[in-house]
Amino acid sequence: MASSSTTSTLAIFLLCMTLVGQSYGQLKTGFYIGKCKTNNVEQVIFDIVSPAFDRDNTIVAALLRMQFHDCFVRGCDASLLLDGSTSEKTAGANGSVRGYELIETCKANLEQKCAGIVSCADIIVIATRVAVFRAQGKWYSVETGRRDGVVSSAAEASSNLPGPSIPVPNAIDLFRRRGLSATDMVLLIGGGHTVGIIHCNFFLDRLYNYQGTGRADSTINPSTLAFFQSRCPRSGSNNFVFADQTPGSEFKVDKGFYQAIRQGKGVLEIDQRLASDSSTSSTVSRLSMTGDFAFQFGGAMVRLGRVGVLTGTQGQIRSTCSRVK
Repeated sequence: MASSSTTSTLAIFLLCMTLVGQSYGQLKTGFYIGKCKTNNVEQVIFDIVSPAFDRDNTIVAALLRMQFHDCFVRGCDASLLLDGSTSEKTAGANGSVRGYELIETCKANLEQKCAGIVSCADIIVIATRVAVFRAQGKWYSVETGRRDGVVSSAAEASSNLPGPSIPVPNAIDLFRRRGLSATDMVLLIGGGHTVGIIHCNFFLDRLYNYQGTGRADSTINPSTLAFFQSRCPRSGSNNFVFADQTPGSEFKVDKGFYQAIRQGKGVLEIDQRLASDSSTSSTVSRLSMTGDFAFQFGGAMVRLGRVGVLTGTQGQIRSTCSRVK
């Protein structure tokens, strides 16, 4: 947990960081400097998300999932946050997404300080960065200046979000169509699965009837398979396992995930295939053995945050994240 001195130091850092201002298109670091009266927008969000992490450190997995699922459908426009009977929230792939209330808390606080200025899309990106930092990930500078979308479709979410058994070549293609490289894919899937839990129903086929063979996936480490089967009986259950099977790494944004999948301990099929596919195995090996993940994950998150953004006069700035103006 961050000490008060750490928080104070970060506040100073955030203030100094606003003197920089690198930009990517119409996104830039420090976009909100001078736009919210005397308030540092990123510090306001930090002061809300950090205590939330203290109360529930699983919020980092929730926010990582939220940013990924938002950006992969219509781009990073907070369309995932919109309510509606056929909105993205209602898609099966988004059933486990949570953290909406935390984003709304940040939004309500900022609306009091400077109404109509800070987008919900930017709040997701800033809040996720805070949670990653609190989960022992390396701090990275975020780009801001996004605006919020007005369309949210469950059908689009279902057709655009990768499933747990997607083949590696298909996943690479899916990421490349969003301007992200194969290395970005390995970093983002690994970063998203280095924390959090996965329920049994998402990988039960690997344990008992892999690809219709009536047997388990032979690439699963035998001791890990025995553990998974004890947690997830053939008849099904509401149990779960940690996404990162490296002991002591379950709640940290670190390289433990890559070490686990190199030992045959991947939970989802796509996780395990990253370690064996010729397109990604060398990247997994490097990330598992060096400190590269700590330094490269933030950059991948920044690039994810550029996908399909609305800027300038596009979209809108919602006053409440769950509904359009």
